[in-house]
Amino acid sequence: MNHSRIPRLRTALAVAGAAALATTSLTTHSAGAATPGPAVTPTATALASAQRALDADAAVPGTTTYVDHAAGKVVVTVDRTVEGAALAKVRDAVAALGDRATVKRTAGTLRPLIAGGDAIWGSGVRCSLGFNVTKGGKPYFLTAGHCGNASASWSESQGGSRIGTTEKASFPGNDYALVKYTATTDHPSAVDLYDGGRQEIAKAGEATVGEHVSRSGSTTQVHDGEVTALDVTVNYQEGQVTGLIGTTVCAEPGDSGGALFDGDTALGLTSGGSGDCSSGGETFFQPVPAALGALGAQLP
Repeated sequence: MNHSRIPRLRTALAVAGAAALATTSLTTHSAGAATPGPAVTPTATALASAQRALDADAAVPGTTTYVDHAAGKVVVTVDRTVEGAALAKVRDAVAALGDRATVKRTAGTLRPLIAGGDAIWGSGVRCSLGFNVTKGGKPYFLTAGHCGNASASWSESQGGSRIGTTEKASFPGNDYALVKYTATTDHPSAVDLYDGGRQEIAKAGEATVGEHVSRSGSTTQVHDGEVTALDVTVNYQEGQVTGLIGTTVCAEPGDSGGALFDGDTALGLTSGGSGDCSSGGETFFQPVPAALGALGAQLP
């Protein structure tokens, strides 16, 4: 094996206010007339309840839901495939929640980012390795669940010798898979930076809204962006996945399973999204801590 490629192979989403104030200043109230009070922002509990309702009533493929706490609303994003009766279903569900929810359009198409090509190869599919981990003292790696569902074994090249077998995969619902190394290979706790260097990974952590993050994947290599939302629900054609990290990071088919990180902290595994790295887009990630907990694995 070419050890110079190991990191890549193993570590491989005022004006209106002024007008309102002016109107208020020009309006006189008759004696005894009630003055409207300020709008009441829904509580976090109410917004979480509204998201659960939308996840049940508007689970249309091509949509996502997340809570925008700053705006005090649940945002439902619909991609370009959502039309006709499906779009009406979403709008009706949002309308039933009044001011607690809103609809937003995205120009792309939501999909898991899986493809044929070059990286970790399965049975006719290509994905990206996320993070090397251990379980019971033995070496494993994490990748996306939809990748694990697609193939029982993995190699470092198309048609190459097997380096690992899928031990467990969860998709939809979640989007993580655990692959056990079956070959004697190096498995550094690091992410390939595709510039001859690598980022050492020391721990797993939870993402935060506004955090600047990086993603490494076998198709588009390394791209940066910002975390926009947590606990995102994505309705793929294949089914609903909950608890994802929403970001402005771009990704493309074949980047699935790749690493989302901030410095030496592992944050997520590339799940899916819309757009591409030419025009931009949004990408969603399976949180690493949840995957590690469910799989009984450790990092590094």
